[in-house]
Amino acid sequence: MNLPDLKVARNRQATPTEYVNLELDIKPAFKGQKYFLRTYGCQMNVHDSEEIKYYLEALGFEACEKLEEADIVVLNTCAIRENAKDKVYGYLGRCKHLKKIKPNLIICLAGCLMQEPHEIDELKSKHDYVDIIIGTHNIYELPKLIAVHTGKQNIEVFSNSDKVFENIKYSRDSKVSAWINIAYGCDKFCTYCIVPYTRGRERSRKMENILEEVNYLKEKGYQEITLLGQNVNAYGTDLKLGYDFATLLENVAKTNIPRIRFVTSHPWNFTEAMLDVISKYPNIMPYIHLPLQSGSNAILKKMNRRYTREEYLELFRKIKQKIKNVAITTDIIVGFPNETEEDFLATLDMVETCQFDGAFTFIYSKREGTVAATLEDKVPKEIKEERLKRLNKVVNKYSLASNKRLLNQVVPVLITKVSEKDETKVCGYTDTFKLVNVDAPKDLIGKIVDVKITDAKSFSLDGVLNQKI
Repeated sequence: MNLPDLKVARNRQATPTEYVNLELDIKPAFKGQKYFLRTYGCQMNVHDSEEIKYYLEALGFEACEKLEEADIVVLNTCAIRENAKDKVYGYLGRCKHLKKIKPNLIICLAGCLMQEPHEIDELKSKHDYVDIIIGTHNIYELPKLIAVHTGKQNIEVFSNSDKVFENIKYSRDSKVSAWINIAYGCDKFCTYCIVPYTRGRERSRKMENILEEVNYLKEKGYQEITLLGQNVNAYGTDLKLGYDFATLLENVAKTNIPRIRFVTSHPWNFTEAMLDVISKYPNIMPYIHLPLQSGSNAILKKMNRRYTREEYLELFRKIKQKIKNVAITTDIIVGFPNETEEDFLATLDMVETCQFDGAFTFIYSKREGTVAATLEDKVPKEIKEERLKRLNKVVNKYSLASNKRLLNQVVPVLITKVSEKDETKVCGYTDTFKLVNVDAPKDLIGKIVDVKITDAKSFSLDGVLNQKI
């Protein structure tokens, strides 16, 4: 049994990264049984779940869509906000009820929430029916833990990792778009954020291995890849091999895979070289997600964001100037401890100035173990909720305005799947990452087609094919 420790997780010793070629011998001992997998959180968690799916299927399990049909349930958790945690425990209640009916049901919890010691304490004391608990650093151990499961609760959570695994296998959700990890962990330690504790220190994959994966996916017919990292801009800093994210981005572009995206960028590491590469290669999509978090310099300093509103605006304007037709989205937190009305108005002012194409907005969520969690907060919950409503009104106004600018325009759309809104239609994304529901046949899935935009809403577009295929 390995238990997490936040003090160990915070430790950033300069130990060399160990690169491990993952070779697993997985026996299909569970043929005829079914798995149910539920994912919470960010793109990194979604991609982790693709790894989990591979292991479950290699063991012989088949996917099912109904929890009640499952022989094993895996909840891949998120720790970024209290709301995400509440959803996990709420669903865990359903699993507990099912286990009373099906006593041989295996319940497994994985992901970021499992990296927090107080959550493990709660699971040990109040949820002993959970069979297997693993964290973010040892997903590869899941098949072994399932195979040797004896009915007793087994907890294997490492607090940190100095390893980067290659040759990881995935059962990907899509045959059109794919995620590619380029780096793990984060060293920024924003005072509100639990990620540096749950994901460990920054560790970059070597460029040749990333390019090999890109070329493999291209050969398999993938039209789009998204380079993933908690902070992609910091890629290569730890390697000290003379290349950085701009170098990687250029080499990925040279593979000629049709579409390239990346998330997430920290403004502090966004370089001129990155801008030059993005503007140079047409297969790097003109879409940047650039978290702001707050428009107040006082709050930014308390958050340890390492930039001022003036520096963010300067970078924002450079991006707009250098990258043609670029769309920029952001993240914003309201209600950081002791945020004043003046601080909040500074954030509103930044949204009015930047007129973002979209924004993910949240009320500050206290995360145990972070610096911000120790701050006394005198701002009532009602005021924070009212500020979020005011913020969303402005954000949605500019999101709608951005989408309306595409009305009657013809734009390239990568068709990815059947529309969730209307099964007679398909949907996909513009180069600027705007969702479009298209009146078109299903055999266009996996193709980039010209679409004329016929209607614009705040969060999606409607369109029709502009030409016969």
